[in-house]
Amino acid sequence: MQRYFLKENAECHQRFFITQKEDIHHIKNVMRLSVNDEIIINFLNGTYKSKILSTDDSIEIMTMELINIHTELPVEITICSGLIKSDKYEWLLQKGTELGATSFIATHMDRSIVKLTESKVNKKLDRWQKIVKEAAEQSYRQMIPEVKYISNLNAIYDMINKYDYVLIAYEETAKNGEKSNFKKVIQNLDKDSHILLIFGPEGGFSSEEINLFSDKAIKIALGPRILRAETAPLYALSAISYEIDLMG
Repeated sequence: MQRYFLKENAECHQRFFITQKEDIHHIKNVMRLSVNDEIIINFLNGTYKSKILSTDDSIEIMTMELINIHTELPVEITICSGLIKSDKYEWLLQKGTELGATSFIATHMDRSIVKLTESKVNKKLDRWQKIVKEAAEQSYRQMIPEVKYISNLNAIYDMINKYDYVLIAYEETAKNGEKSNFKKVIQNLDKDSHILLIFGPEGGFSSEEINLFSDKAIKIALGPRILRAETAPLYALSAISYEIDLMG
């Protein structure tokens, strides 16, 4: 059954309107749903099976039944990545959403090849947010990850006290044979932990960037192989998901 999102609280037998153009188009023209068909709506306070009441300019629905499902990880994971090529970052957003990331931060780093000018930020964020929304619907997520752009790592350093764990994936750590830091962290995660995972761009981190986080972050290796900038976050998300979802 197709899933959509509404940023409202709900109770059973309440009426709501779906007004986003993309959702209306998807319901009417892609899924070809009509009156009395059922869809799943993720509200802020729960997930409801809902019935379509009308398909005029907007889609009117009524909540019918609260569904007891839990598809979210019990920890919150923010993926902070240095700017990488557009198609690769969009792929990372899509797959990272499927794997359970709570939010994404794109930032400029010393070795970033890609430059994002202020005039293009809002347009990029709109596109990125659309990608994670569609991925969240497809993968049965119960929330839509947030995507932010923060212009430099110093601003990110200033906000890291809000996280329980700050991990930085550093390729030199892998080259030196470190194997246990990441394993120790994910095996000891508490429910509701907030985790910040920091990844470099295609060229990796500069020594200045590593030194910036030296007193706050745990340097981790993601196995003995050197992963691409768009692959490393997915490896980390998969490892955390495996430990929590499957090993429990």
